[in-house]
Amino acid sequence: MKTSRCVQRLLSFTAWGGARSGAGRKRSRNSGAPHEARPRLVARHPVHVTLRLRDGLPYLRNGRTHRVLLDAMRAGRECFGFRLVHYAVLANHLHLVVEAGDSRSLSRGMQGLAVRMARALNRAWRRRGKVFAERFHAHVLKTPREVRNALRYVLENARRHGAWLRRGGVDPFSSARAPLGRARTWLLSVGLRMHGRPRPSHVC
Repeated sequence: MKTSRCVQRLLSFTAWGGARSGAGRKRSRNSGAPHEARPRLVARHPVHVTLRLRDGLPYLRNGRTHRVLLDAMRAGRECFGFRLVHYAVLANHLHLVVEAGDSRSLSRGMQGLAVRMARALNRAWRRRGKVFAERFHAHVLKTPREVRNALRYVLENARRHGAWLRRGGVDPFSSARAPLGRARTWLLSVGLRMHGRPRPSHVC
């Protein structure tokens, strides 16, 4: 019986070597955050996460879509040591304030949450395919001032974009009235108040 044998062949390229303009893997317009190492995360630090839609999808800021997202967020708000505490829905992206035991918990929790939301949106939109960009952007919050500023940024982001808000400046497409989950880190539950108690329209 004959036996097959792998033969390694030498390939020659007609290139001069070195850096070349336009060389390398092309970055997709829907790739989201750059492919760089995630910041080290410890359980006491909350995280501000930004998750963007792929291009060409419907806007998120309407009552029906918000209800779909809210149901998915409530179902996936706590798993793998991950907790979703606050959120804001913008036209083509979401801002989240979350807690996680470590970097792995953050990645697994966000992956599970994104899958839930994507499936729910696809059902609502009667489509198939990817919904979110490949990567989410995460900013670790390490001080009371950072946490307070990030929370204000998230819950007031719609105003920055000129969106209509309810009386009192409360964004109806956010958790400004009530958090989705109970904060367990000192920074997100107590520490942020060191720089002044947040107004009711910012945080409950």
